[in-house]
Amino acid sequence: MYTKEQIQKLQSITKKLLKEPGSITDIRDALRFHEHRYYVLNDPLISDFEYDKLYKDLEKIERENPEIITPDSPTQRVGNSLNKDFITVQHLVPMLSLDNSYNADDLVEWDKRTKKLIPIAIGTDEIEYSAEPKFDGASISLIYENDILIRGATRGDGAAGDDVTFNLKQIKSIPLSAKFSNYGIQRVEIRGEVLMTRQSFKKYNEHLVEQGLAPLANPRNAASGSLRMKDPMIVRKRNLEAILYHISYVEKSSNKKSDKALDSHSGSLEMLLQLGFKTPAKEKKVLSGIEDVIKFCSDFEKKREDLPYEIDGIVIKVNDVELQQRMGSTTHHPRWAMAFKFKARQATSKLINVEFQVGRTGAITPVAKIEPVHIGGVTVTSISLFNPDVVKEKDVRIGDTVLVERAGDVIPYIVKPLIELRNGTEKKIVFPNNCPVCGDELVKPEGEAVLRCVNINCKAQVVERIIHFVSKDAMDIKSFGSANIIRFFEQDILKNIPEIYTVEYEKISQLEGFGQKSIDNLKTAIENSKTQPLHRLIFGLGIRYVGETTAKTLTKAVDHLLDFEKFSLEELQNLEDVGIKVAGSIYQFFHLEDNIEMIKKLETLGVNLRNINKEVEVIGKLDKQTFLFTGSLPTLKRSEAEGLVEKNGGKLLGSVSSKLNYLVAGEDAGSKLDKAKKIGTINIISEEDFLKIISEP
Repeated sequence: MYTKEQIQKLQSITKKLLKEPGSITDIRDALRFHEHRYYVLNDPLISDFEYDKLYKDLEKIERENPEIITPDSPTQRVGNSLNKDFITVQHLVPMLSLDNSYNADDLVEWDKRTKKLIPIAIGTDEIEYSAEPKFDGASISLIYENDILIRGATRGDGAAGDDVTFNLKQIKSIPLSAKFSNYGIQRVEIRGEVLMTRQSFKKYNEHLVEQGLAPLANPRNAASGSLRMKDPMIVRKRNLEAILYHISYVEKSSNKKSDKALDSHSGSLEMLLQLGFKTPAKEKKVLSGIEDVIKFCSDFEKKREDLPYEIDGIVIKVNDVELQQRMGSTTHHPRWAMAFKFKARQATSKLINVEFQVGRTGAITPVAKIEPVHIGGVTVTSISLFNPDVVKEKDVRIGDTVLVERAGDVIPYIVKPLIELRNGTEKKIVFPNNCPVCGDELVKPEGEAVLRCVNINCKAQVVERIIHFVSKDAMDIKSFGSANIIRFFEQDILKNIPEIYTVEYEKISQLEGFGQKSIDNLKTAIENSKTQPLHRLIFGLGIRYVGETTAKTLTKAVDHLLDFEKFSLEELQNLEDVGIKVAGSIYQFFHLEDNIEMIKKLETLGVNLRNINKEVEVIGKLDKQTFLFTGSLPTLKRSEAEGLVEKNGGKLLGSVSSKLNYLVAGEDAGSKLDKAKKIGTINIISEEDFLKIISEP
């Protein structure tokens, strides 16, 4: 539809409009272009925040000059995201957009307009509002008739959407039937959002990376893309959820009076919850007056990162349904609702350079250096590009304008380059053949997506290994931070792991910021680390693929750490929860002369290499029983729950297999739960069930 020249011209216009006001023609042309990019191509060139700013500017001009409003103005319609691969179906009620605000002043103005549109209840001058999270996913519409789900559709252009019923039926939180008839309802249309939780998104991306595939950009894109897949079985594997938040249409049963729950928005949410739907009923709050609403929005934004899913704001609705109907809607949005948007999570910037960093396992990670951009309350200047396959997949180049996102895990991410804005000066990212630190030739192991430096004495790897060794979950040497380790390394005070225990405190005392108290604290922490249990040392050594759980498994197999020199690959694979890949890594580690020499050096310096507790292994009520925890537990931290298993003689596994006896599943349990169900012999229990087992005499 748009030529390359038109795209570059419109993007140039957009940049100017974002900095200073422009003509109404330019704003309309820019908005039409960006709507096409977003709704039709699913390939936006600006962030949501930037689009909203342009839209608000146009609204303001048209509000002040209503005579210039035209039927084809972006304010008079909604975008289009219909897909030719699916049947188009009409919504019973149009799915309009929401008017939105980024500040409290806008909410106050909206409250004033609302009070003018509807009479205030006798005895009060405040309106009752219902406020709930604004979920950042893919909008859907469900129709139930005679208690049966008969259709599910995407938002589409607002009037019609794509029929994706079969895909939506793969989402387990969508009931295939619900007793609406108990509430006097024969036919109903419900609005909601399809989401991928943070945990599911993280696991799915880890799975993609393991296969050498590029990770997905964000949970919203993952959910939206899933709905348009032709194979429903692939949709099922993505572990999506659906949260239903609005009843848009109700057809009453002829012989029954409809329930009072439908009189208010909050009541309808409670009804949906009772019928088995996942709703924001627990998170929502009914508030009297806009000041309470503003406080609720502010408080909720502070805890957005603690939620299991992504949200980008709060939706505020007039709670009384009758008043909603009296207020009506514009062609774009309902007058009775407003979205308060949180700080922007996306922005555009320019990629100015790429640096190659070396990790503790020798992995070479390309790091994009971008022009500083403010996203979600922080300034972003560096972003990981993961590996060569991701760079190739995205076709990111030095000089590109890129769309940057700061997701819920606060790690910045390049969603994509804006290819249409290239002018020919961009340069392809060329990966080095040699390590950027030590100069050794890089290798790409078979089946892996990353390049590696295999020189174990590479300075960059040495620093990262020391940082890992002293970390909280390893040897837990407090007062040693990564910044201090880098500083000590550069000052020739600390060059390898054993030197932690021979460090010259006199040299440290000469550095700025290190007084006698700091030195004493460091001495104590280093001395205490010598008696750490063996599993912490094993984890601290940084053996590839060996996490905390596997380290504990390995500890139980030996009396002394160097016993692993005698283990064959087959013997390692016979250990609980140790597969071929992990066994190979352990075997290789204990057959490298440098590693053995380092371990012996640590022992001569007083570090414990023995499994002190092996002879007094706990035999309790969970003896010979294996456990694995997945999802968020209601009351226990994961470490507390695992501690209870070990205290009572049970064993912890790191993955689901036929060797697993109990899977304790919390909220947002993902692929581990699905795998356990398929195996069929695993006991799937809740935290409450687990605690009952522990407390039984």
